[in-house]
Amino acid sequence: MAALGWLTPRRRSATARSVLAGEAAAEAARKSSLEAESATEETGPEEPEFPVVGDERAAAFFDLDNTVMQGAALFHFGRGLYKRKFFERRELTRFAWQQAWFRLAGVEDPEHMQDARDSALSIVKGHRVSELMSIGEEIYDEYMADRIWPGTRALAQAHLDAGQRVWLVTAAPVETATIIARRLGLTGALGTVAESVDGVYTGRLVGEPLHGPAKAEAVRALAAAEGLDLARCAAYSDSHNDIPMLSLVGHPYAINPDTKLRKHARARDWRLRDYRTGRKAAKVGIPAAAGVGALAGGTAAAVALHRRRR
Repeated sequence: MAALGWLTPRRRSATARSVLAGEAAAEAARKSSLEAESATEETGPEEPEFPVVGDERAAAFFDLDNTVMQGAALFHFGRGLYKRKFFERRELTRFAWQQAWFRLAGVEDPEHMQDARDSALSIVKGHRVSELMSIGEEIYDEYMADRIWPGTRALAQAHLDAGQRVWLVTAAPVETATIIARRLGLTGALGTVAESVDGVYTGRLVGEPLHGPAKAEAVRALAAAEGLDLARCAAYSDSHNDIPMLSLVGHPYAINPDTKLRKHARARDWRLRDYRTGRKAAKVGIPAAAGVGALAGGTAAAVALHRRRR
């Protein structure tokens, strides 16, 4: 074993075996220290305690599809409606194809989302809101309850246990999102609002779907109405389409991220969690708030929810 130069003066008063033992111990200590430094570089610094207990100005915002739930909530809802003969088999085939695309591509493609939205609107047109809400409760038990990611559910529960409010933020219909939020014990949900007159769906939307930058605007509006400090809030999503929402908060998480979001999150030291394969990576980072233009659909959804809660 090579001698360590800084131990040389002690050799004159020590036996050869004691010198060897000392050098071996010193070299082992240095090796252990280097390995610890390397591990720190790979996993990032130790995360501070989060969420902060009792922080009433902090909240958490969770995307739904493939973040909280495996697959698309709209597709699962469609399966339940098909079972109840709301539409024909060929329309179910369209839902199935859209779901297959979602699962294989792992992204929310705007064109496919538009197709799914149009299909859903045509299906519910003429039905009463109360009827769909009642059926939605049954559909949750049949098709959705077993598809909740346990890891993401635990993250949401950690915020609740800390005394913080937790909302779903999704392009799915607000009625469906509200049912899921209630079943999970969350505070509430922001979702796409379908127009209804006298309690009957018209087949049109109020504004645009709550997707992409619109989610960020909904969160921004809700935070202002609820007196939240976004720098102390957290957001969770699997999709690069939600980068505007993730960039808005002080604690962004990439959950089961698509390729673009994973790359973006790593570049900014955002926290990563992947429950699809059991892989987990923890990164700490506080990005600057993104400057996203105001979108009426997102703002209206947030304000409407706030008013209902009051």
